[in-house]
Amino acid sequence: MRVNTSSVWKVGVVPLILVLAACTKMSPAADTQPAPGSKEQVLFGRQIVITHDCAGCHGGFADPTAKGWLAGKMSPQQEFQIGACTVSDPTAKPCFITRPRNLTPDNATGLGRFTERQIFNALRFGLRPEDTPDVEITSTTPGQGNFPSTPHYLAPPMPWIAWRHMSDPELKAIAAYLKRGLAPFTNKVAESEGPPDFWAAAYDAKNVGQYPIVAFPTANERQP
Repeated sequence: MRVNTSSVWKVGVVPLILVLAACTKMSPAADTQPAPGSKEQVLFGRQIVITHDCAGCHGGFADPTAKGWLAGKMSPQQEFQIGACTVSDPTAKPCFITRPRNLTPDNATGLGRFTERQIFNALRFGLRPEDTPDVEITSTTPGQGNFPSTPHYLAPPMPWIAWRHMSDPELKAIAAYLKRGLAPFTNKVAESEGPPDFWAAAYDAKNVGQYPIVAFPTANERQP
């Protein structure tokens, strides 16, 4: 059965069930950060990927020995329906089918052709690596600080709007694991469907909140 996530299209909010794990910070102390390019960095990325349930959508669940671990959609059950369509009304419009992509470093069908910085930018800014240059991005305003003037965002329900609040070392560790800690697995996943604006309206700041996150405490919080 496909999963319907119509709230993503309507209000730009990723379903809670898919981002619960992404809300837990796991960054080690500053003086114990794994060195870039090290085995420790790859292992730290692996820990985050497993505990944040990346494989729940991308394949393999919590078992790195599973066939197709993080290799993307391999059955119709891994597809998502985004928009007005539901299981009871599958023909309602708009309706987009999105598919978890192959995260392994296979050059032809996975992330192998992208740099770790492009993967980092995908996690921080939600930008499709195939449509985003390998550059440091210093702004979230289109056309400024190397942020694309016409951004092409990752399709829902990828919970990048929660992941963007992770620290640089966390996101870089994830990129290191995906590029250097995974074995390539050939699995060509069809492109996800989407609106002409590549989800820009859905991911407007008024829908997904600010980055960086506003300071504590807000009106909904209190000092301990």
